[in-house]
Order: sequence, then structure tokens, then C-alpha cells
Amino acid sequence: MSERVLVTVEGGILTATLNREDKRNAIDTAMIDALLATLERADLDGGVRVVAIRGAGRDFCAGMDLNELLASADQSLEQNRKAALHFAEIFIRMRRLPKPVVALVQGRALAGGCGLATACDLLLASESAQFGYPEVQRGFVPAIVMTMLRRAIGEKIAFDLATTGRLLDGTEAAAAGLASRVYDDADFEEQAGEVLRVLAEASPSALAFTKQQFYQLDGLGFEDGLRLGADVNAVSRSTPDFRAALSAFLKK
Repeated sequence: MSERVLVTVEGGILTATLNREDKRNAIDTAMIDALLATLERADLDGGVRVVAIRGAGRDFCAGMDLNELLASADQSLEQNRKAALHFAEIFIRMRRLPKPVVALVQGRALAGGCGLATACDLLLASESAQFGYPEVQRGFVPAIVMTMLRRAIGEKIAFDLATTGRLLDGTEAAAAGLASRVYDDADFEEQAGEVLRVLAEASPSALAFTKQQFYQLDGLGFEDGLRLGADVNAVSRSTPDFRAALSAFLKK
């Protein structure tokens, strides 16, 4: 069995490459385990400032491994629930990681693969990329990944994608709010690399506070959101990064 996720670290950027090119980087249990281990490594390594997730070869990820899915039809309800929660743990870990996670999407990002990309804090897409949730067409449900889809884009478009399985290209995904930025195919590597470098050079504490507050705002009322912001504002002023960056700026 080949290594399911290839990991490199350079310039504060941990790049995790889904490594099943012959299977369009389909997600199986071994890949889930490898992704969880990679996220733990990124969390523990102080030299890692940002995580980038991409696919080997032409596609980002075609979704869950269909052979594993078919075999699961003979498993018990509790066994399948446990497997689903194991997959969901990736998204929980990504959300808790105090470092930005960026999806670099070229080619197809479908079903669970689209969910994986959408769960990242930023999603950078090439124009020719394809996004979609074709589970219903296979008698299945985009159940886990719907949590990310529903939060990322408007209700009507999200429902359309989840129930029809239609595909969006990179430009359409950006217009719908699914992708953060879209680049020409020829410029993708350079432009995506620049975004990663900007994040890697930013204050780690400021990024961590920003990410934490951003997701804590889910479900908070207006006044509670402002109170949370005041708390984060006050704590962030006490960090060494804040003092050093502000002092350097004032000396210019």
C-alpha cells in the first residue's frame, strides 16, 4: 500500500498531498488515518504556520472509496456510524487547528473530496476545477459534508448541489461562495503559492486568534459576538507579536 498522504514542510508551509492518483485520490480508511496524523503533526510542529492540502495528479479528490462504501452495506448500523464519525473527525481537527488550512483544488473535487476542500479555511481553485456532490445519483447522501456546504454558501444553491449533483467549475464555485479565489490554470501554482507565503509570514498568534473567533461566531447573537470580539481584542494586545509588529510599523 502506497503512502496515502505525502507530507513536505518548507518555509513554514506543510503541504499534504493526497496520494492515490490511480484512484483519483479517493478517500479510504488509510487516507483518513493519514490525514488525521498529518493534522496532529501540523498542530505540534511550531515551525508549521499554514497547512496546504492538494491532490496528486490531475484531480484533487473524487470522494470516498467506492469499494469501501459498497462493503459497508453489509456492516451494522453502529459500525457504519463509527466509520462516518471517523471521517468527520478530519473536519473537527481542521476546525480546531489554530493554523490556516488551505485547499489547492485542481481537477475534480467531488462528494467527500468536495467536502474536504470546503472544510478548509481557504479554498483556492483553478478555473478548470470541478466541484460537486453526486452522492444522490449513487443512492447515497452527502450527509457529513453537508455541514460544511450549508455553512459555506446560500441555502438555495446548497440544496441544488446536494440534490442534483450538478458540477460547478472554478469560476462558478467562486461566484457561489464555495471557493475563496479562482486563478487561471497557467497561473495557479504561482498565485496559490503567494497566498501560502503571505499566511506563513503573518503573525501566528494573530492568525490563531482570528481563526478561533471566526468560527466561535457561529450561532452567536450580535451583542454576544461583539463581547467575544472585545475579549479577543484585549487578549491579542498582550502578545509579543502585537508589540513587535506595532513597534516596527511605528518606526517606519
